[in-house]
Amino acid sequence: MYSNLGAQPGVTRPPTNSQPNPFGNAFYGAGSGLIRGGLGAYGEKILGSSSEYVQSNGHWTRITEPVGGRLSYKPPIYDINAPDLYIPFMAFGTYVVLAGLLLGLQGKFSPEALNWLFVKGLFGWFLQVMLLKVTLLSLGSGEAPLLDILAYAGYTFTGMCLAVLGKIIWRYSYYFLMPWTCLCMGVFLVKTMKRVLFAEVRSYDSSRHHYLLLFIALAQFPLFTWLGNITVNWLF
Repeated sequence: MYSNLGAQPGVTRPPTNSQPNPFGNAFYGAGSGLIRGGLGAYGEKILGSSSEYVQSNGHWTRITEPVGGRLSYKPPIYDINAPDLYIPFMAFGTYVVLAGLLLGLQGKFSPEALNWLFVKGLFGWFLQVMLLKVTLLSLGSGEAPLLDILAYAGYTFTGMCLAVLGKIIWRYSYYFLMPWTCLCMGVFLVKTMKRVLFAEVRSYDSSRHHYLLLFIALAQFPLFTWLGNITVNWLF
């Protein structure tokens, strides 16, 4: 309603500056470039919000592109739904730190024990990768990118961090968190392998798929139990 008031006698109105601010434009351009370069596909979507982004928000399907006469998935920098190794690496490092902290609280910490925990985690990651890779090869689908499989297998340590942290806070919570994290990881791998990695082997018998998916899910329980057993001996 104040815009309807005219100029009052004896009262000066503040001047309005309609010219663009070169410093503000420079800072905005630098910030936009930083977001686009640092966040990759995320920065493009954040700064380039449009009706297309709003409609595709919540769409989890991987983006494909033709490469050498066949479809291939775009790398993570161009596809926000692509798996990357940031979370697996961070989760693996956190798992080693939490396991070392647990040994320290038990009075069993030593540099050698921490080294064995690191080796144990790497070996568990390798076993998970081999489980997924061998399953794909048995179905004739060995074309899945190795880095994608490495990323999917590395999500194991997100659940392990939660279980070990629960054991540090309250000892008995470990026995509730461990089965739950195993179940979550099994469901995650089943859904991922079924929707993303098994897309090119639809000609196979579906019952065989179901048995192999069930085997992947059940294999998480002994693997998680072994990784969650924090001792100075990495074999047990």
